[in-house]
Amino acid sequence: MHDESGRRPHWYEEGEEPDYRFTLANERTFLAWLRTGLALLAGAVALAQFVPAFAIPGLRTGLAALLAVTGTLLSAFAYRRWAHVQRAMRHGRPLPMTWLPFVIGWSAALAGAVVLVLVLAHPK
Repeated sequence: MHDESGRRPHWYEEGEEPDYRFTLANERTFLAWLRTGLALLAGAVALAQFVPAFAIPGLRTGLAALLAVTGTLLSAFAYRRWAHVQRAMRHGRPLPMTWLPFVIGWSAALAGAVVLVLVLAHPK
């Protein structure tokens, strides 16, 4: 990973080079966070563009916004998480705690609960 000038971040040269398998696993996790963020954004677009309005005004827009904000934040913080883990591995420190799974899990659970209530309230 390089900054705008093409150089590596200064911390990338600190400590010791971790086992490449751990670095590659960290990159795979980063890519999984990005895929999840993109899926949440795609869900937001699909909900806003293709799902008919719900009986409760603003609910469809609110759910789409929840998914879009969650996907955007996840995508934005994926690199930060990757860098923190990489730094910890370079210095032999424990891996840092992250709140991302908590936020993503509860956002998805909230959206799912609302959709479940809507499906049960309006069966076809």
